[in-house]
Amino acid sequence: MRIPAGVRGVVFDVGETLVDESRGWAIQAERAGVTPFALMGLLGALIARDEDHRRVWDLVGVERPAEPPPIERADLYPDALDCLRAARDAGLVVGIAGNQPRGVESQLHEFGFAADFIASSAAWGVTKPSAAFFARIVQAARLDAGEILYVGDRLDNDILPARQAGMRTAFLRRGPWGYLHAHRPEVGLADLRVGSLSELTTAFTER
Repeated sequence: MRIPAGVRGVVFDVGETLVDESRGWAIQAERAGVTPFALMGLLGALIARDEDHRRVWDLVGVERPAEPPPIERADLYPDALDCLRAARDAGLVVGIAGNQPRGVESQLHEFGFAADFIASSAAWGVTKPSAAFFARIVQAARLDAGEILYVGDRLDNDILPARQAGMRTAFLRRGPWGYLHAHRPEVGLADLRVGSLSELTTAFTER
């Protein structure tokens, strides 16, 4: 596997790309008075039908939480930090940008993510898959869109809108969206398809 020619920067999604959200969803299930198994099952059904996963709270019959629990170090996928370090060592501009609440920037900095920029949808005031979100990435990276590789686990929120913005893309098969979307024909539109960030780490190292 090779990083596409001309790529000078890499930008990572957060949830289910760098961060395992299992603990956060389990906490929210407990707060809602349902078992994690029930909540996860409902989430999976919504995702499979391409419905807004936030409708899960309507199905459960509780108010939508204001925001998820803060990320903890134990939530990081074990391949995340190594991949960012490999990208930086390869001389790439490194960014992190995803649909996240305010505060995620400081949390990720605290955990050792030394990126050129870390941004949340809350801070930018725009959310994926909006074209405005990906325009902000281009602005923050100070590169042309075609020089950026966007890494994410979803076709709808990550790969397809990033590609529409002119970026190169890497689809990561993990998390509920990743496993479901990996079986869709549109996954073939991604420049790279990986099962872990370790595969990208190797590609950055051999670049």
